[in-house]
Amino acid sequence: MRILLIEDDAKAAANLCEGLAPEGHQVEVTADGRTGLITAAAGSFDVLIIDRMLPGLDGISVLQTLRGAGIHTPALFLTALGGLDDRLTGLRAGGDDYLVKPFAMAELSARLAALARRNPTPQKPIVQQIADLELDRSTRIVRRAGQKILLKPREYDVLEYLMRSPGQVVTRTMLLEDVWGFHFVPQTSIVEAHISRLRGKIDSGFSPALIHTYRGAGYKIDVA
Repeated sequence: MRILLIEDDAKAAANLCEGLAPEGHQVEVTADGRTGLITAAAGSFDVLIIDRMLPGLDGISVLQTLRGAGIHTPALFLTALGGLDDRLTGLRAGGDDYLVKPFAMAELSARLAALARRNPTPQKPIVQQIADLELDRSTRIVRRAGQKILLKPREYDVLEYLMRSPGQVVTRTMLLEDVWGFHFVPQTSIVEAHISRLRGKIDSGFSPALIHTYRGAGYKIDVA
């Protein structure tokens, strides 16, 4: 995907470019807010990564100006400002996601992939399939090996979210934000409980297991 990175720390920008390059992403870097605004408005990017604290024009002002101009490219704030008020300010300014430094490159990559999917694209197949597991988005019916599996609404939502990114690790925070709508990390085991119930319905009695846990990282749906 084409990514615009608006980051004034040259070392941090270089590290990001190096970390995203193996996935085939094309990253363009601007080092101040005004240049970033002009570049974002003029270019065609899949995702914007914006630092909050920028010279010339701060990241919040950059995104507010873009949104006011009708430019809705998905945007992720990548910043050291991690308080709840900071997160809410970023999201209310038009941000689609918010990641606090320091961060894991794997989580950033997963979040970027999720944001890119929000851009208008050709209609995805109504039926998504991994191995013998099928999910029909039009009817919300799930089958494995031809057998219908009854899921509660939130269990279905979690499974659908995982199946949008087959083979990719999805973090607990991503599920809380995108499935439950939390923009903070509550002290709850709700994600773990839903994953456990999904395993009991999706993997129990079937082979191979499809839902995998990566301790300290998140969850992935895959054959291997």
